[in-house]
Formats: sequence, structure tokens, C-alpha cells
Amino acid sequence: MTTLQNFISFGNNILWSYVLIILLISVGIYFSFKCNFVQFRFIGEMFKLLGEGASKSISSKDKKGVSSFQAFCISTASRVGTGNLAGVAIAISMGGPGAVFWMWLIALIGATSSFVESTLAQIYKVRDKDGYRGGPAYYMEKALNKRWMGVIFSILICISFGLVFNSVQANTISLAFEGAFGINKIIVGLVLAAITTIIIFGGVKRIAKVVEILVPVMAIGYILVALFVLFKNAAHIPTMFKLIITDAFDFKGLIGGGIGASVMMGIKRGLFSNEAGMGSAPNAAATAEVTHPVKQGFIQTLGVFTDTIIICSCTAFIILLSGVYNTNGLTGIQLTQNALTSQVGSWGTTFIAICILLFAYSSIIGNYYYGETNIEFIKANKTWLFLYRICVILMVIFGSLTEIQVIWDMADLFMGLMALINLIAIIQLGGIASAALKDYVKQKKQGKDPVFTKDSIKGLTGVECWDE
Repeated sequence: MTTLQNFISFGNNILWSYVLIILLISVGIYFSFKCNFVQFRFIGEMFKLLGEGASKSISSKDKKGVSSFQAFCISTASRVGTGNLAGVAIAISMGGPGAVFWMWLIALIGATSSFVESTLAQIYKVRDKDGYRGGPAYYMEKALNKRWMGVIFSILICISFGLVFNSVQANTISLAFEGAFGINKIIVGLVLAAITTIIIFGGVKRIAKVVEILVPVMAIGYILVALFVLFKNAAHIPTMFKLIITDAFDFKGLIGGGIGASVMMGIKRGLFSNEAGMGSAPNAAATAEVTHPVKQGFIQTLGVFTDTIIICSCTAFIILLSGVYNTNGLTGIQLTQNALTSQVGSWGTTFIAICILLFAYSSIIGNYYYGETNIEFIKANKTWLFLYRICVILMVIFGSLTEIQVIWDMADLFMGLMALINLIAIIQLGGIASAALKDYVKQKKQGKDPVFTKDSIKGLTGVECWDE
């Protein structure tokens, strides 16, 4: 076991500390220029489309597929997890306040990668009984003609997101409830498994309906508490921002590795949190019923901002304004709990436990769906899907009772390899997403509500769902 752990740790260190960070930043900058900084130019359009998607989701009785807002909620459910509460705290405790700046920067850069992969997922989606499904595995097969590449990607995402990450999320929930309310972890695990069973056996539409309610509630509740802390410490807000900026560029700390830790922790936290370019969110993006692929590309780009610029920043502000981030021995979720408790009183610990339940459980649902759509890519077989669902439920129970670090490290490795494969694919296909954006802009300038067909991009092949 020690040899295996050493091998996995070595692989993670190389992959996450060097290869992926350099590649994700480079690809993000490349796509930012190629798509004319789409993440900034169309921010207003993104909010407009999200609002339209939300209203249609409420009023529409169309059974053809999930709405663009529901697809956004599925991906946000997976993105926004315990890492937004614990991971940011780890970044600040290990990298200092400056890590927050680098976390923001990587979100702004990486947002274009999210736009490209989600637009591609829409273009190459396929029809199924619930409407549509798709993702990196599908555009690897249909656009690159490399099914083997898609199969490898599907296996990696099923193991890391569908099984192991769900085990970790369940473990976090059980620990939080045992600590806050004294509830036995076995009971928590069984209750989680029961609720998970009901939702995942209901298919993607039931998942969409649940997260459509859960995601806004958990996000708004957490943001409101963070705003209370900000108002309470309004006089200290300028000092906080000054601390973030000065610490991010503390060149005196370069000698002792200070700026290195700040940059590295901020970038790793940002990438791990918003998943831009990793190939996970496109699986949700493909499910949406939209008139043009770029519409969902815009909405999923907004998901990166929601996760990092809003939710992660809420945690960072609570911790920095509390002043407890320098306390020795405090890190992770304990740091976040202490920070909030110092601002709102003893109920802060209970509130964080409830937030963990909502954040982590929404991740279980979103992560499960990523696995489901990739199981169906490998082999559309009810038996395989049934067995996968059983494995997910068992991993939820297992994770609630115990935590094995080597499994978590292995999931990191699998996710890193998954991201590497996806980046190789979108680098080759980025021109198609860019052409789709140009088509969208052209139609908007003509005063039209953009509509896409397979003939909208010259020479486009392998497309199933965009007939006249």
C-alpha cells in the first residue's frame, strides 16, 4: 500500500503542480484571444440567457429535454461542493490571503475553456429517451473519430466523479453532522443512500428538478450570510482587498517561497473548484434544449464565475474579515467554522454543517449524472447502468463510515488524467467553437434570436441534433 501511495502521490505532484497548471492556464489564455475574450464581452448576454432559461424552466411543460437553467444547475451542483468551504480555507491557510487573487485570476482565464468545451458538447450531443446527452467522450468520437479516446475519458470520469468523489462528499456530510449534532455516521450514511437512490433511479429529469431547487437555495443562503459579515465589517473591507493584492505580489516573500505558495495554492484551488477545461461540466451542458450551442456555452461560462468569483469569495471574505486565518492548527472546514462562528455566534457551526449537507449532497447528484452519461457512452445497457447506480449507493454508505486517503489521491490522479485528455481534444476542436460564436454574433447583429443548424459551420461533420 505504501508503494502504491508513493506512486500516486508522485503522479499527482507532477500532474497537478506542473503539467496541468501550465496547460490549463496556457489553453485558457489561447482561447481567450481566439474567442475575443468572450468571458468579458458577453457577460450581460450570459445573465440574460440564464434569466430566460430560469423562466422557461418554471413555465414550460415541454418534455423534450431539460432546460438551459436546469443544465446550469446540474453542473453548478457538481462544481459547488465542500471544496468551496474547506478548500478555500486550505488555500488561505497554506498560501496566505494572496491566494484569493490568483484564484480569481484563474477563474477569469479559465472561463473561456469552459465556454469552448460546453459549446462543443452542445454541437455534438446525441438524442436519448430523456432528451439529450453528450460531453467530451461524445465529441472525441464524433469530431475527432477517436472512440478509444472517449472510452478512456469515460472510465476516468466514472471512477473519479461518479464513485470516489461521491464517497468523499458523503464522508464530509457524516463528519459534519456527527460533530454538530452528534448523529451516528451509520444513520447519516443510510439516510443519504436512501435519498440518493430515489433521485438517481428517477433519471436526469428528476435530478434536474432537484438541483434546480437545491442549488439556488444553498447559494443564496450562503451569500446572504457572507453579505451580513461584509456589512458588519464594512470599515475593514478596503483593508481586506489591500491585503489580498499586496500579499499576492509580495515579492519579498519570493526568497522564502511565499509568492510561490500563494500562486500555487490559489491556482490549484481555482482550477479544482470551477473545473474549467476539465471536461466534467460539458456532460451537463449537453442535456439542455437550446436554439444555438453558444447559448449554453455562455450559461456554463457563468457557472465558473458563480463558483469561484461568488461562492469561493464568500468563504474567503468570511475568513479574512474574521482574522482567524493566522491561528495555528486551524485549516480546512474547521477554519471556516471558526471564522463564521466568530462573526455570527455559536449558530455558525450549525449553519456550516447545513451548508455542507446542501453543497456536498448537490455534488453527489451532479457527480452521479456525469458518470451515468459516460456509462451510456461506453455501452447503452440497462444492466450496466443499474450496476453503476448500485455502486454509487454503496460508495455513499462506505464514504459516510470511513475515509481512505489513497482512494481520494487516486481520484485526484484520475481526474487529472481526465482533464489532460479533454484539453488535448478541445485544443484540436477550438476552431469549431470559435466559428459557432461568430455565427451567433452575426445573427445577433441582424436582430435575430440565433438559431444553429449543422450547415451553420462549413464542413461540419459528425453532428446528430442540429438539422434544419
